[in-house]
Amino acid sequence: MPTLAALLLATPVLAADYQPREAFAPREMGQAVNLYRSGNGAPGPDYWQNRADYRIKATLDPETPSLSGEEVIAYTNNSPDALSELWLQLDQNAYRPDSRGTYAAGKPDKGSSDGYVLDDVSVERDGKTTPVSVLVSDTRGRIPLGTPLAPKGGQVKIHIRYHFTIPGEEWGGRMGWGKAKDGPIYSLAQWYPRMQVYDDIRGWDTLPFLAQEFYLEYGDFDYEITVPSAMIVAGSGELKNPDEVLTRDQRARLDKARASDATVTVIGPDEIGKAATRPKADGTLTWHFAMKHTRDVALSISRAFAWDAARINLPDHKSALAMSFYPAESQGTDRWGRSTEYLKDSVERFSARWYPYPWPVAVNVAGPDNISGMEYPGLLFDGISDAGKDLFWITAHEIGHTWFPMIVGFDERRDAWMDEGFNTFIDVYQSDDFNKGEYAPKRDSEYAPGGGNPADEILAVLKDPNAPIILSRADTILEKYRHPVTYFKSAFGLVLLREQILGPERFDAAFREFIAAWAFKHPKPADFFRFMDSAAGEDLSWWWRGWYDHNWSLDLAVDKVVPGDAANGTVITVAARDKLVMPATLRVDFTDGSHRDYRLPAESFIRQAATTVTTEAGKTVAQVRLDPDDKLPDEDRSNNAWKAGAK
Repeated sequence: MPTLAALLLATPVLAADYQPREAFAPREMGQAVNLYRSGNGAPGPDYWQNRADYRIKATLDPETPSLSGEEVIAYTNNSPDALSELWLQLDQNAYRPDSRGTYAAGKPDKGSSDGYVLDDVSVERDGKTTPVSVLVSDTRGRIPLGTPLAPKGGQVKIHIRYHFTIPGEEWGGRMGWGKAKDGPIYSLAQWYPRMQVYDDIRGWDTLPFLAQEFYLEYGDFDYEITVPSAMIVAGSGELKNPDEVLTRDQRARLDKARASDATVTVIGPDEIGKAATRPKADGTLTWHFAMKHTRDVALSISRAFAWDAARINLPDHKSALAMSFYPAESQGTDRWGRSTEYLKDSVERFSARWYPYPWPVAVNVAGPDNISGMEYPGLLFDGISDAGKDLFWITAHEIGHTWFPMIVGFDERRDAWMDEGFNTFIDVYQSDDFNKGEYAPKRDSEYAPGGGNPADEILAVLKDPNAPIILSRADTILEKYRHPVTYFKSAFGLVLLREQILGPERFDAAFREFIAAWAFKHPKPADFFRFMDSAAGEDLSWWWRGWYDHNWSLDLAVDKVVPGDAANGTVITVAARDKLVMPATLRVDFTDGSHRDYRLPAESFIRQAATTVTTEAGKTVAQVRLDPDDKLPDEDRSNNAWKAGAK
């Protein structure tokens, strides 16, 4: 005879909010399939992108402080279009009091400099150099061309002389300077005018720099920075003239580090500022760096740096060098003394799991705390006060940006959820893996930054009527929601896709293929969605719609349990009571002590709001539990269980 609990569950609650034809409707990608971008999400047979190679010579004046430079940008137009103008990114202009960024932040007149001062700009073509006048509009600059630049390989060189005042401690943001005990640290990014991207989706993509990050062309960089001789320079790429800027001891220590898995001291904290650490006592030194196939380079400069290094072991018996630069007050085994260890381990694991690290060095810099937590190719700006698990997490996260968006060239200004969310996703597994989980778990939730169950923590985001959807323009997302949505929801969506929807085998293979296919290229959201559908062998329209297009919630419920007799199994009805659906595990415990897991695919709800499972005959059901390990973001777990005899 059915128990009271079975009778109470005999009449299902109608799933009024769930509509199968809404959840599983065809989903348009909003981006055409053509010879540039294929239907399988990979670059098409005629995919193209333009190229920008840079030669830069700059000088730091720490007294002002300011930077002046001369650069030559060799720009190649690989597009099928003739270009009648070129566009520059002038991101230093964000520090002007009247910049769009200060108004977007609600803080007009906060700016602290005049931005870029373009002293001279000219265009060289076919051996002839012509002065041009740049039309500056906020953080963009338009260069008119008298004769359009030819398609499919047309080349031009842009010569620019410029200078700017380095924003001070009161500003913060992506770059600037601040004080350490033994002298100021200059963290220099966006320190030269850069080319805007011209692509097959929008032509010139000229969003202003409001606070989001970057979208840049790839190329080779050769750059020099002249600084007072007492200063040490940490730069993106390989140092080309160590004989000129390092002592014999320092060069020997670096050679030792290249063969060492243990951290090797190059300049010890007790050596900071001593004359013996520099090859000459006064005047200036010019540091020369080069970096191939990158979209950007950055610098950090100070007389206050200690420096250590260790070998990074890469796939196919290759190697690179992990290095850390930090002031004396950051030393210690619970602080920056382990930075190189964290950096080395993260690069090695990301390389083995996803895609090999492409550059000869990876650098972590302890700089001013108000401009920390920022990534550039091969170089990270982290904070003087970072320590312990926070230093590990920020190191792993910032070097993780090598893969997204430095290798896979996402447009951070429009789609920050891809850059930050994908990187936070790979962080999850690095935190679990490092030193047997020393700093695990890490989920990057505003609600549980040190761990907790992300399936619980995401519920507040899903139920917040003001929370933006993932596919929002990045600049429109309030700071309140930036981490919960752009980082956490995006990352957790990939965790769910990997662990609950596709499984690690299908997901990992598809994700690695996506990275390899789009390495040093510019994928868009539609390319990712198409690629995962195709490579994983799954139409995921229902998932992209519910998690990315909308902020839908999940509520699966054990709706009815009708125990059977010895010849017939127990019939269990599971219903979807809210708009989102997901595959789910239904665990049935029997009175003989055994149990069975039934895997309900998302298609269980493709025609109706409820599905049934009939257990094997001859066994008596003791209890039933949906999602027994609490992995799904189910908004109401109180309706996930049924127990025989319960009242």
